[in-house]
Amino acid sequence: MTLLSDTPAVPQTPTKLELPPLQLGKHTIETPVVLAPMAGITNRAFRRLCREYGGGVYVTEMVTARALVERNQESMRIISHDADEQLRSIQIYGVDAKTVGAAVRMVVEEDLADHIDLNFGCPVPKVTRKGGGAALPWKTDLFTAIIAAATSEAAKGEIPLTIKMRKGIDEDHLTYLESAKIARDHGVAAVALHGRTARQHYSGRADWEAIATLREALPDVPVLGNGDIFSAEDAVAMVEQTGIDGIVVGRGCQGRPWLFGDLQAAFEGRADRFRPGLRKVADTVYRHGELLTEFFEDEGKGMRDIRKHMAWYFKGYPVGGEIRSALAKVPTLAELRELLDSLDLEMPYPGADAEGTRGRAGHPKKTHLPEGWLESREMDEKHKAMIAAAELDISGG
Repeated sequence: MTLLSDTPAVPQTPTKLELPPLQLGKHTIETPVVLAPMAGITNRAFRRLCREYGGGVYVTEMVTARALVERNQESMRIISHDADEQLRSIQIYGVDAKTVGAAVRMVVEEDLADHIDLNFGCPVPKVTRKGGGAALPWKTDLFTAIIAAATSEAAKGEIPLTIKMRKGIDEDHLTYLESAKIARDHGVAAVALHGRTARQHYSGRADWEAIATLREALPDVPVLGNGDIFSAEDAVAMVEQTGIDGIVVGRGCQGRPWLFGDLQAAFEGRADRFRPGLRKVADTVYRHGELLTEFFEDEGKGMRDIRKHMAWYFKGYPVGGEIRSALAKVPTLAELRELLDSLDLEMPYPGADAEGTRGRAGHPKKTHLPEGWLESREMDEKHKAMIAAAELDISGG
């Protein structure tokens, strides 16, 4: 592990997480931490920044099964990995069992990954209105068919297949316990639960009690918890409260790739934490921009992509509105370097202002579903026809 902080660590009371390594099929994950797939975030550039701080599983952005089978250029870029990524992990989304099976078969036959995760948790309207993501487990027959096809193909290459899901569509339509048991019975390597419903999106508090309930109900397969992990101390609390086998980190690492260093320390019982001054943050932003330019093979695309990260990186740091605005429109690496160098780079870590929740929490939202979706747990002919046409190219969505 490479520790890149240029500032003294702030000691805290160490709490060693007494967890064994996470076993995903034939792969042993010494640090049971997973970087959650995030659209437009967990590309090769950001994964490299995170990996340099700590161990774990670092998953690509979501790619659609259809786009993968059709070898869509952008989808193939999404699932690309650095040569030194020891566990190549990708996430696939699909709503048709045959297409998902074909995508997994392609991954196995062409040795494109070492671990596959299936997305059953996305709450975005363009996904749920087609019956996908967090809406899909409601249809038990469709969910079972997809799991069966995927696990069958993955087993041929001894590639562990996991699933990530939410509690359900809303509190009146919960699916996580039944879905997890179906997945377990078909041989998935682990189940990850985000403790929110699709209706919640990212609002409110994640329901860690539901994660604990799943852990108790599923003693024979690893269960991972996701939701409201914004610090190593949050991870410790989730493990202690739920008894899970590992954690999944999403929004908490946005603008803070060093969070994985803190998590590594917590799992090893060390008290040190990364508390970067502004110089370290600025250097990381610039390196992120360089890596994005390399990833996209286009400086303009790299700069457009780095812009959304600026508010996350500088959360809590007293950086003026004018320069924040300029950073959010930066067109070139040279101008990015110039803007960063104009900051007061000797500014220390600002403390609590830089911590806590990240990303957009928002408010509960109506879940967009296909017409009549909730009337039955089984697919009717209308929904079968809709699903057949629903494998749209929404990779990264």
